[in-house]
Amino acid sequence: MSQTEHALQCAALAEAEGAAPALVAAALLHDAGHLLAKRSEGIDDKHEDIAWGFLKSSFGPDVSEPVRLHVDAKRYLCTVEPDYFSILSPGSVRSLELQGGKLPAHGVHEFRSHRFADDAIRLRRWDDRAKVPGAATRSLREYQELLLDLARR
Repeated sequence: MSQTEHALQCAALAEAEGAAPALVAAALLHDAGHLLAKRSEGIDDKHEDIAWGFLKSSFGPDVSEPVRLHVDAKRYLCTVEPDYFSILSPGSVRSLELQGGKLPAHGVHEFRSHRFADDAIRLRRWDDRAKVPGAATRSLREYQELLLDLARR
């Protein structure tokens, strides 16, 4: 499935759960760093940091911070929820290893203390579920006004 399909599914899941517009945008844009990164197999491309750097000046922290934290949210959930690892896709399992695996104890505390930790966890859960080939979603164009409104703030 394409990055666009995954992004649209993520945004649709956020909307279905009544997420705020900024979190819907974060869901839509969370993997933008993969598209901006220089791709290399077998390394962590730090796509969350790349996307954060790209998004923070246009959208602010309500969009950019959940994006920046969504990888740490996966690491956090693998650490604190024993069954979480079993729901990860094969690609997420491979990337988890490259991203450092489970969080150490101090990392768990640091993650939970972040203002956007809960939003990042919600985003992570949508990310995990947004991998259904052919699922019906709105078009990318239908999110244009949402993104423009958020960027104007």
